[in-house]
Amino acid sequence: MIDFKKFEKYSRPGPRYTSYPTAPEFSETFTQEDLKQYYKNQSDDRAISLYIHMPFCRSACYFCGCNTIFTSKEDKKTSYIEYLKKELNILKNHLNTNRVVTQMHFGGGTPTYFSPEQLEEVINSVKEIFPNFASDAEVSCEVDPRYFTVEHMNVLKAGGCNRLSFGVQDLDEEVQKTIHRIQPFELTQNVINIARNAGIHSVNTDLIYGLPHQTRESFKKTLEKMLTLNTDRFAVFNYAHVPWLMKTMRKFDESTFPAPQEKLEMLKDTIDFFTSNGYKMVGMDHFAKPEDELFKAIEKGELHRNFQGYTTKGGADLIGIGLTSIGNGVDYYAQNFKELEPWENALDNGDLPVFKGYRLSDDDQLRQFVIMELMSNFSLNIRRVENEFKINFKEYFADAILALKEFEEAQLIEISDEKIKVSQTGTMLIRNICMPFDAYLNKIPEDKRRFSKTI
Repeated sequence: MIDFKKFEKYSRPGPRYTSYPTAPEFSETFTQEDLKQYYKNQSDDRAISLYIHMPFCRSACYFCGCNTIFTSKEDKKTSYIEYLKKELNILKNHLNTNRVVTQMHFGGGTPTYFSPEQLEEVINSVKEIFPNFASDAEVSCEVDPRYFTVEHMNVLKAGGCNRLSFGVQDLDEEVQKTIHRIQPFELTQNVINIARNAGIHSVNTDLIYGLPHQTRESFKKTLEKMLTLNTDRFAVFNYAHVPWLMKTMRKFDESTFPAPQEKLEMLKDTIDFFTSNGYKMVGMDHFAKPEDELFKAIEKGELHRNFQGYTTKGGADLIGIGLTSIGNGVDYYAQNFKELEPWENALDNGDLPVFKGYRLSDDDQLRQFVIMELMSNFSLNIRRVENEFKINFKEYFADAILALKEFEEAQLIEISDEKIKVSQTGTMLIRNICMPFDAYLNKIPEDKRRFSKTI
């Protein structure tokens, strides 16, 4: 029996580590000239991963932390597509766009809030500039079931889409009303049937625990009902409450949130529920059927993590396209402007719309490797790190190992000369376990850290 009460002390602000260094370290001293140089230096042999941001939503979901724009105006979407085309053509001037594309992901916002015809135009424009898609490329799209039709599915399928991720969050009526997202179960069921009928063999559904008015019992009911949809993957995220960043989150009465202890119990319930129903835990928040490639990757220790979450497609340079998109290569991150006007102005001037970025030092690359290995595979091969980075691990990370002692004593991790291995209970606190390796976080007093809480 796990004593969750004693783990409440770990409910502290910390990054989700979709990148390292994390976004607060990005700087405006990184310019389009830097990015042009990185593009110029990239090897033609390295694959490309594309992320296309479609920022518009019809209305706000109060829990959402994404960069979105709420609109009902059709001309805004039409204009956005024209600017996406401009960005694609500018990219072609600075990047070898004939390199192999192994991954393309449409995120938002709500990509399917655009009409099927508009989506088709975007897909065709991307493939015109990036014509060389691998035969096994992963092409995926985030879908709000409230804006999805057979016509959308036909366009996505024709564009090579082989993976869909449907946002659900929770099925409880009171929770849905509070988060401003009314979405009956039958609606979700219907759109998943549309995907299956179109031959989509990889379907994911997103759920969130820690929302207002959620309880262990209500969330169990959501899990039981969602299981009947037989999706290939589930992503079950910890709600990130960041009201200083997202005004819509200020609408929540914080007294209605489940306490940290209850959130941990909800996560434990979720792990027990999915693993007893044939799914395997992958990374810190995904569950996949054993035949899914995500699970096969974790068995081989080849799971990777990027801004889209967990993926099997490592070793590719990520190109971010569209408003607020983030791209990265071996030793840099680059983020586009977050506001429409400066993004459009840059493109009108023929510029790459770079807002800020980051150049990774050797130490950054080492710590990035360590953190991403732990986040992805719950295990770190110390000898491999020493060989690849030419260091003595326990000397280099003496401070981190000292900070990890409390996790070791709590049996959340095992540290030997060969590896760091996270226990099953430790996976629920993986962000905390990674934090001692974060050189930037440890310079910030805890009460000044502007991150969501880890629990």
